[in-house]
Amino acid sequence: MSGGKADTAGPLLLGVRHHGPGSARAVRAVLEEARPSAVLIEGPPEADALVPLAAEEDMRPPVALLAHAVDEPGRSAFWPLAGFSPEWVAVRWALEYKVPARFIDLPAAHTLAWGSEEDREPGAGDGVRVDPLRVLAEAAGYDDAERWWEDVVEHRGVGAGDPVAPFTALEEAMTALREEYGSGGHRRDLVREAHMRLRIRAAQREFEGGVAVVCGAWHVPALRRKATVAADRALLKGLPKVKADMTWVPWTHRRLSRTSGYGAGIDSPGWYEHLFDAPDRPVERWLTKVAGLLRAEDRIVSSAHVIEAVRLAETLAALRGRPLPGLGETTDAARAVMCEGSDVPLALVHDRLVVGDVLGEVPASAPAVPLQRDLARIQRRLRLKPEAGERELELDLRKETDAERGRLLHRLRLLGIGWGEPAAARGGTGTFRETWRLRWEPELSVRVAEAGVWGTTVLAAATAKAEADAVGARGLAEVTGLAEHCLLAALPEALPTVMRILTDRAALDTDVGHLARALPALVRSLRYGDVRGTDTAALAEVAAGLAERVFVGLPPACAALDADAADEMRRHVDAVHGAVGLLGDAPAPGHGKLRARWQSVLRTLSARDTVPGVIRGRSVRLLLDDGELAQDEAGRLMGLVLSPGTPPADAAAWIEGFVGGSGGGLLLVHDERLLGLVDAWLTGVPAEAFTDVLPLLRRTFSAYEAGVRRTLGELVRRGPGAPGGTAAAVSGVPGFAPDPDTARADAVLPVLRLLLGPDGEDEGAHDGLVEATG
Repeated sequence: MSGGKADTAGPLLLGVRHHGPGSARAVRAVLEEARPSAVLIEGPPEADALVPLAAEEDMRPPVALLAHAVDEPGRSAFWPLAGFSPEWVAVRWALEYKVPARFIDLPAAHTLAWGSEEDREPGAGDGVRVDPLRVLAEAAGYDDAERWWEDVVEHRGVGAGDPVAPFTALEEAMTALREEYGSGGHRRDLVREAHMRLRIRAAQREFEGGVAVVCGAWHVPALRRKATVAADRALLKGLPKVKADMTWVPWTHRRLSRTSGYGAGIDSPGWYEHLFDAPDRPVERWLTKVAGLLRAEDRIVSSAHVIEAVRLAETLAALRGRPLPGLGETTDAARAVMCEGSDVPLALVHDRLVVGDVLGEVPASAPAVPLQRDLARIQRRLRLKPEAGERELELDLRKETDAERGRLLHRLRLLGIGWGEPAAARGGTGTFRETWRLRWEPELSVRVAEAGVWGTTVLAAATAKAEADAVGARGLAEVTGLAEHCLLAALPEALPTVMRILTDRAALDTDVGHLARALPALVRSLRYGDVRGTDTAALAEVAAGLAERVFVGLPPACAALDADAADEMRRHVDAVHGAVGLLGDAPAPGHGKLRARWQSVLRTLSARDTVPGVIRGRSVRLLLDDGELAQDEAGRLMGLVLSPGTPPADAAAWIEGFVGGSGGGLLLVHDERLLGLVDAWLTGVPAEAFTDVLPLLRRTFSAYEAGVRRTLGELVRRGPGAPGGTAAAVSGVPGFAPDPDTARADAVLPVLRLLLGPDGEDEGAHDGLVEATG
């Protein structure tokens, strides 16, 4: 039909591109002229009851229809709608003119039961779904489907004198494609189209004034095709089905770029929104937005820049044979004129404007699981509004509101709702401070629905989930981490269950590695008692008992380990040392103070020859840091280890344990006697063993900060007796010399000539190398 009232002989089929602003404008123009008695829209029929909510004042796109299986909330599907989506325009037009709007696609109950498995059509080639826009673009000589769509639809208006003309032309093109590709490789489309034909027939019988159908252009030829009712029902017979719930949820522009329930995604939702909303002069308005964004980022952009960028965009469009400048031309113009040829500010334009972080809103009256309603109530009370853009939240847990915010975010993380992620605090690391990075993703609505099985409130759900996780935990470390989480989230009712399981697991677990991994989380939890007002007496008792079991079992567990196991055990020693430091002088069960007991364990580890060198070296270093070992004694122990009788590999491992990690480089900087010992040992390593110890040494020293490495290099180059040298350096420690060692430099020259080639053999090579090595 070409205009006037809707034709009762057949439906008015409006084939669109999902999320296409040109299609949206054209749909409204046709509906305004045809005035059908009903509007049928591609989408799940369960959403019919939700249509009136689209007229609410606090409903702001982008939004999405969310369907999830009642018994399995994680099985879900979204149907996103933006303000420039043809389906949204059709819904709003129907509400405005009080015309029934109904969804006619396959019900979500079948879609969710069907799952993600595709029933591919035999002989469909490689099974990749045909992209009709790409095929049409390639046929027209375009290498970019987006650019082709802009040229033929977005920049051509809605059809002069005949608003149906664009749809007629698109239907002809899609008919040719369907004749060539059939269902495009997916039989599921055939089932969906059979259901849509049945719904269209029913609507035609119900509404005498005719109906308009808004659907993907790909489906129009199939909906136009004559098929019997019996054949369509046969395709739908026996489809799997689940009980499904549906509601509106907020969506974001960033998520519109992903494949959705419509099977369509767009690369530039912010640009498309601009094309839809701009009343006129879209290029000028767009480049003005770009200028405003760059000015907000302290870049110098004047009105003259905007004028010149518009001219350049129009010139590029003319040279490229385009009716109007598109996103490509405006981007190129902005890069050349406003960004001085740099892509760095252009990346900001793409992120903030071309895509954007717009987050939609849905009314409070929209259906929701009880947990979602409780979360929304808490968000309003704590003034924590979900936002699409990432933001950082600093919390002072001494303030009640901030403490409640922290508890909420920890409870949500426990439920698998990752709205916030902990971040390193910029103002300090005290237990009364927390820093979070917040970003609300639409998929979190699904996670909330999933978590609804644990309870109707956030507190009840988190408590039940913590108890269930404790019962199902596989290892001791998981239970201790859960205990820490219960304290962070303030779950007093779950803590007794977790503590009971923790005590039982700790008593049965004999693996020292497991115990050592569990202790730090347990000790960290003790620090939350004061600031969070939680009783941690039971936790302290378990921690002390766990520490004592580690002390007893660690020395035997460190014997006869290979290199990888020794390195892992060294990390356990570090973790236990930090935990004991947090426990302070807490009493050990029947054995005095914990700190004294731990220092005794370290002395035992440092003295046993059966313990790997990396652990012995680390034990000496920890005792030295705690002031339990004199500097001279540490030097004596290093001298013994680095004596000629010690295998080089074992000595290198000892060095890694002693000077590796935080503060090891500064220790060598301030004690040149230790540095001299290391240097003397290193210069005496036999050539056949040097290649074996080199990777270990490189790993140790490369971990130091650049300034520390530079200072160590200067100390080695300066040698003893130089101005600024320490008393230890002047004492003539082996390995230091007042002048460069030319003999050692000469030994390197043959290898250097092989590396540099004949051109490197010049008269100054020798002198330059001597200076460099000196």
